[in-house]
Amino acid sequence: MAVIRKSITFTQQQDAYVKSLIEQGFYTNDSEYVRDIIRKDQERRKRIVDLNEALIEGMESGPSDATVDSIWEEAINEYNAGE
Repeated sequence: MAVIRKSITFTQQQDAYVKSLIEQGFYTNDSEYVRDIIRKDQERRKRIVDLNEALIEGMESGPSDATVDSIWEEAINEYNAGE
């Protein structure tokens, strides 16, 4: 994967925070920290998109005859099957 160099600016407080994370061993350098933030943001945004798509699909599917109890039972069975 190609690497592209970027220049970013931190406040003194932000720089001190990132340095403290590096000193504590969470990251090896500033770039690793920024890349981790970007990865987490990408994952969070994907979950939001997936949730929105599921909500739209649910609304477009129309009313359901399922009861709350039957929905819970189905969810529990699916969860147990995944273990």
